[in-house]
Amino acid sequence: MKRLWTPAWIVRHVAMVVLVAGFLALGWWQIGRAASGNALSWAYAFEWPIFAGFVVFVWWREVRHALRGPAAPAPAAPSEAPTRPGVRRPVRVARVPMPAADGEDADLTAYNRYLQWLNANPGARPGDYPG
Repeated sequence: MKRLWTPAWIVRHVAMVVLVAGFLALGWWQIGRAASGNALSWAYAFEWPIFAGFVVFVWWREVRHALRGPAAPAPAAPSEAPTRPGVRRPVRVARVPMPAADGEDADLTAYNRYLQWLNANPGARPGDYPG
């Protein structure tokens, strides 16, 4: 519980109370305007309490997250080197020689060369193709 009484958390608690009180006061003000004949204020009269509820929801979620603490990282297997997510490893590019057959279509030969390259480089992406 001491985690929730640091200076940063005290500011969050105060901000939550001020925002909720302000949003509910604005909702009450809009109800008064709507009762005096302003039809558009009925929408705002319902909107402001929804904003207050959202502030309470976010505050409660952050409190639960802080009380749980940081998640422990999963231990890496000894044979695997740890990798950062989203970082691609360099791909070794194997050049696949493929002679064109006599009388064969040049586009078909290029496509077959591309397919052989993809087969020879399983970790590569199509955009890594050198040819």
